[in-house]
Amino acid sequence: MAIKVKVLELANHISRKKMGSKDQIKPEDPEYLILEPVVTEEMADVALHMQIRKKVTAKELAPICGRSEEETTKLLMDLAYAGVCFVNEINGVDTFWYDTWVPGIMEMMVNNKENVKKYPQIAEAFEAYGRVRGPKTVGAFPVGVGLMRVIPIEHAIDGETRRASYEEVSKYLNDNHIFSVSDCSCRTSREAMGEGCGHLKEDMCIQMGHAAEYYIRTGRGREITKEEAFEIIKRAEENGLMHQIPNLDGSGKTHAICNCCGCSCLALRTATMFKNVDMVRSNYVSKVDKSKCVACGECVQVCPANALQLGQKLCTKTPVPTKKVETPRDTEWGPDKWNADYRINRKNVVETGTSPCKTACPAHIGIQGYIKLASQGRYTEALELIKHENPFPAVCGRICPRKCESACTRGDIDDPIAIDEIKKFIAEQDLNEENRYVPKKRHDYGKKIAVVGGGPSGLSCAFFLAIDGYQVTVFEKQKALGGMLTLGIPSFRLKKEVVNAEIEILRELGVEFKTGVTVGEDITLNELRKLGYEAFYLAIGAQAGRKLGIEGEDAEGVLAGVDFVRDINLGEDVKLKGKAVVIGGGNVAIDVARNAVRVGASEVNMFCLESREKMPALEEEIEEALHEDIIINNSWGPKRIVTENGHVVGVEFQKCISVLDESGRFNPKFDEKNIKFVEADTVLVSVGQAIDWGNIIKDSKIELNPNNTIKVDPVTYQTQESDVFAGGDSQTGPRFAIDAIAAGKEGAISIHRYVQPGQSLVFGRDRKDYHEFDKSNLDLSGYDYMPRQIAGHEEGVSSKETFKDLRKTLTEDQIKMETERCLSCGATVVDEFMCIGCGQCTTKCKFDAISLVRQYDGEGVRYEDLKPVVMKQVIKRKGKIAVKKVKKLFTAGE
Repeated sequence: MAIKVKVLELANHISRKKMGSKDQIKPEDPEYLILEPVVTEEMADVALHMQIRKKVTAKELAPICGRSEEETTKLLMDLAYAGVCFVNEINGVDTFWYDTWVPGIMEMMVNNKENVKKYPQIAEAFEAYGRVRGPKTVGAFPVGVGLMRVIPIEHAIDGETRRASYEEVSKYLNDNHIFSVSDCSCRTSREAMGEGCGHLKEDMCIQMGHAAEYYIRTGRGREITKEEAFEIIKRAEENGLMHQIPNLDGSGKTHAICNCCGCSCLALRTATMFKNVDMVRSNYVSKVDKSKCVACGECVQVCPANALQLGQKLCTKTPVPTKKVETPRDTEWGPDKWNADYRINRKNVVETGTSPCKTACPAHIGIQGYIKLASQGRYTEALELIKHENPFPAVCGRICPRKCESACTRGDIDDPIAIDEIKKFIAEQDLNEENRYVPKKRHDYGKKIAVVGGGPSGLSCAFFLAIDGYQVTVFEKQKALGGMLTLGIPSFRLKKEVVNAEIEILRELGVEFKTGVTVGEDITLNELRKLGYEAFYLAIGAQAGRKLGIEGEDAEGVLAGVDFVRDINLGEDVKLKGKAVVIGGGNVAIDVARNAVRVGASEVNMFCLESREKMPALEEEIEEALHEDIIINNSWGPKRIVTENGHVVGVEFQKCISVLDESGRFNPKFDEKNIKFVEADTVLVSVGQAIDWGNIIKDSKIELNPNNTIKVDPVTYQTQESDVFAGGDSQTGPRFAIDAIAAGKEGAISIHRYVQPGQSLVFGRDRKDYHEFDKSNLDLSGYDYMPRQIAGHEEGVSSKETFKDLRKTLTEDQIKMETERCLSCGATVVDEFMCIGCGQCTTKCKFDAISLVRQYDGEGVRYEDLKPVVMKQVIKRKGKIAVKKVKKLFTAGE
């Protein structure tokens, strides 16, 4: 493609470079590439006669560039619509001027949506500008003097004694009378490149004064009132965005307020990639009061610079090592110091680890947080915190495997905190319609999404998509919703009223349910596509029973355990007589055995390969079974099922010597000489669940793993069909409800990004990479013994005679005592250098544990006064680097 000479000259002119000089702008540079598609040689020729930030009319410019006033006016208006220069009507006459590349020309060019759509290189050049030019700015700008400047969220600095009006968003809004709003130019640019981060971009950036007039006139933005501007600020803060202003108009002056995210903002990239934080930061930094912090992680999730991470606050036997942080203030700064992968390598936890409970939880819920809120009687807020990650706290409070409790540090002193009992208590109010917590919808996207499978993973995905304002339909082949929650777990462990109450919240969020519909038979994915569904989440679960592969298992009286429990839960008239044998040692096998007791079996024997100590069932489940006179026979495996006239009469078992081989794989070995026969009228097989795909994925590109689970990307959950995502048991194999719930949220995040144009499924995504601190280094001496509170059971009723859940809930007094036992192991740690002082963290903290403290006194400087300030800073920095080098030489010599 031929080079536009005048356009190249204009790129140099705006950059204040000379053609032919060593540092000239070349045709491959972003400054030329952004102009090239839309600026003609004639337009460039006119602009070459303009000076930066100098206002001029067409009448004044026409004789200078040797054109008629009419032609000059047209070319200037073309430049204005392209985004190269502003236009305002001043004293009744159109007046034009251009500003810096950034903030200025590049944002304005990207805000011409039609041009960006037609010429993606405009967006690409805008993105490239800061990446190419950014390294030269490192360390060159003192605090408060950058091209863009972070403005704290205003209520984050209430009560601060050293406040300044130029740090307040309201000052800029109240100083102006004309306002417009446009899409975020940075996120628009990323989107055009297919690298969006999923953050809200529409109607997010506010222009004021001359910029608003220009944006309204050229169609870049729509006019809004001051009241609407304040509402946009509020909405941005609710969505985890922070504020920045163009910072070249002088202290306390600006023409725009941008609402930004750290994963897409090209100005914040200066801090997050190059670690050139001083160029964008406010005068504030976050400070954490560790005595109040409970490591819920809400602040960490929203920090745009990843300056906040979770750590610990318990005393240690030996000091936890601290890493010395180098900064560009006194260090030479090259690519080895950058974080080029900042969009995908965010950290949740410091290297030395954080609290075990949050780490162990598959959904990484802020456990310390809701325990603290419960201790203060703030139950609704506790429920809200839980539901940020888990829409079904009442369900999980009854059936969760309690990995958090197994990891709980308190268990190293006496007994682990009764975390699930606390969650169950908190969630009780959610079962009452009057007190129900229904999350506020964040958006109203309206796109149609189909979820296949109404179990915990599918319902979780639907919940989070509904909050984002999608039209979600859940297709469930059974007549009842809840999947294994409803059909696979007995009522004496999980009442169906509990499941239905939490599902009802999804209805209130607008989720539509279609039960008795088998996708793949009654309707196909292709037919759903034709009906306007833009993405799918497959969460059919693992609801079929596994076969043993032994003689006699097809005989009458041999039943799959999951089918047996499902029939009972569906209200079928299931009756057993005589002796029942249950084969299996997991939680489902325990449920099967306990159901068998309740429907008439006179004797129930369980047989499993594992020893008592290694049974996969939870200890409390085993104890419940033993309490109901179920006999557990460990280390026995079925050899064959014995039949007479086609009906089972017993099972022949052989002694199991080992379950796993030396490599840890399932490969049981038996003593074939040690055989015993057990009489049985019914055999219930519960050795795991299988997945029945039916025709759902027929004629698709979707692939299955050798174990019949679905192949997905491990981070995004996307299948080989780009619009199909999958999670839960059908992706992992049988696991716990909380694992499926966590997968559902990740699926919802991916689907949101997939159906929004130009979004990446990975950039800016929370990888939720948690690890716990070194427990062996804790100093736990000095803590008094405090007994764990027990909820107990209803008295006077034999558990094996009822399907009623006899487990009580802790009383409020017990909750107060139990929550006091929490050691509050974790706390947020702030990297004060990386903190940009936006204040977003303070808006998410429910404990008044984090605040903004004024640490700097920098003010903005007009563009015209910028050069000497920068030169002074450069010289000062060089001096610091030199001094540091000398000190290192002396230290090395010693």
